[in-house]
This record gives sequence, C-alpha cells and structure tokens, in this order.
Amino acid sequence: MLVRSGHDRPLDFNRPCSAVLTRSFFRSDPVTCARALVGCRLQWGNRSGRVLETEAYDSEDDEACHTWFRPSARAFVAAHREGTAYVYFNYGMHWMLNVLVKGRRSGFVLIRALEPLTGVEEMQRARGRTDLRLLCSGPGKLAQALGVTGADHGRDLCACASHAFHPDETVEVIASPRVGISRAVDLPWRFFAAGNPHVSPHPKGWRKSRSAARRTNDA
Repeated sequence: MLVRSGHDRPLDFNRPCSAVLTRSFFRSDPVTCARALVGCRLQWGNRSGRVLETEAYDSEDDEACHTWFRPSARAFVAAHREGTAYVYFNYGMHWMLNVLVKGRRSGFVLIRALEPLTGVEEMQRARGRTDLRLLCSGPGKLAQALGVTGADHGRDLCACASHAFHPDETVEVIASPRVGISRAVDLPWRFFAAGNPHVSPHPKGWRKSRSAARRTNDA
C-alpha cells in the first residue's frame, strides 16, 4: 500500500526497516536521541506528524524516569530492544508514547508534540477539535490524535514503515527543562523546534539554550 506523506513522497508500508530510522539510531543515549528525533516524521498507520518536541529520561540516574520508582519499567528496559514503544497511562487520563533507547546509556524519549502531516481529518475526529495547533501540541493530545493505546506498548518501531520514525527535515533545536515533573526539574532535557506554533506550552522561567541545527537522519 502506498500513502502520500506531507511532502508528497510515497510511503510503501510493505518496505523493510531500511525505509525507517533503524535500530542503530536508538543505540545511543536518551539525550542524543531526543534531540535528534526533532524534525523526524512519525508515521502511525494512515496518520503522521513531524516530531517537534521530545523529552529525554535516563534509566540510571534520573529521578524523573519511571525506572527510578517502577520495577516494571526496569524490567521493560531489560527485556526489550532499542526502538521499542513504551506506552503508559498518565494520571488515569492520557496515553503517553515513548521510545526505548539502549546504548551508551539507556532510557526513554517521550514524544511531546507533532505537527500534523497526514490523516488530519482522522486526527480531528479523534480529538474532537479542528484547530491544527491543538491536535498534537502535547503528549496526551498526540497519542489521542494518532490513536495510540496500551495495545501499542512493546510495539517494535523499527520493523515496519507503517509505525515508525522516518528521516524528514532539518530544524533548529532549543533545549529547556522538562515539563510536568517534580524531580530532576533542572535538567535541560526537553528539546523542541524553534519558532513552531505546534509545540506545547513552555515551562515558566526557562532559559533558551540554542543548539546547532542538525539532520535527524545521521544514524
């Protein structure tokens, strides 16, 4: 099956994993991967969006990471390969989509915001909203827009082009403290595309730390 992307490039969902970001991309560390994923395209069935915001969580020394206080998260890291989806239900309200990183250091990258590209009408129905800026401007919003649920926990995001990250666009990346946590609050491990209206609200008092723009298809 062929589906057109936001840049009118055909996506062949039957192609092997060479069409997506391969497992070696996630064989690094959470901070490096979180920064590099900004600008990539996340394909989720017929829906897709450009990744505009991420957060890194380190499984070893990060008190905000689930591995710090959830034995099940530590078991997940041990049992799964890098590039696997880690999905959890947050505060009994929203599903949250993360991807597992295992390399120099292990942990997760939380996908925090997308710019909708394809399947926009489906996203609007799922969210009950029409404003494009409100469809995926937060981790719970984008999970609802894409249709991510607990059934996707453990999904291999390097195996099939229909549910995977694809190299897409070079963007300028800015770092800030992470959002909505009460531990390790000062770590500048939230990364987002500069000047894009689809990112989530910024934390109070954050200071801009501009990084060099880079291509997300280096790995």
